[in-house]
Amino acid sequence: EHAVTNGLSLAKSVGAKVTVIIVHEPFNWLSVPETRASQRQALENLAKHKEQVEIHAVNVLNRAADAAKQAGVPCDTMQVENAQPYQAIIGAASDRGCDLIVMASHGRGGLSAIVLGSVTNKVLTHSTIPVLVYR
Repeated sequence: EHAVTNGLSLAKSVGAKVTVIIVHEPFNWLSVPETRASQRQALENLAKHKEQVEIHAVNVLNRAADAAKQAGVPCDTMQVENAQPYQAIIGAASDRGCDLIVMASHGRGGLSAIVLGSVTNKVLTHSTIPVLVYR
């Protein structure tokens, strides 16, 4: 929300429009055991997971769109499923002709940042579009 607020403020000051994107990774079927009971449970879990992801994404995007409307900034929203979220972010920014990518950083450091990787870090290192990170 901090990045959204500040990104909208920047967009308003320069007369820009914004696109808010939320990217989630697809369900990993490789982690599902092979028994029929497990497959049935996995399908139920997948349905619940997809519903929870969808509800969360819609809530986040609606809050961002409402904030943009209140700020008087034109705003589009996107929800994307991609195994490599950083690629989806860079691709959307490129496809839409964006001049700047504004992101938040969770601020994970140390081993968790190395093990988990950082979408923000990957966008920073792979994007040819400038990236502004809020922490």
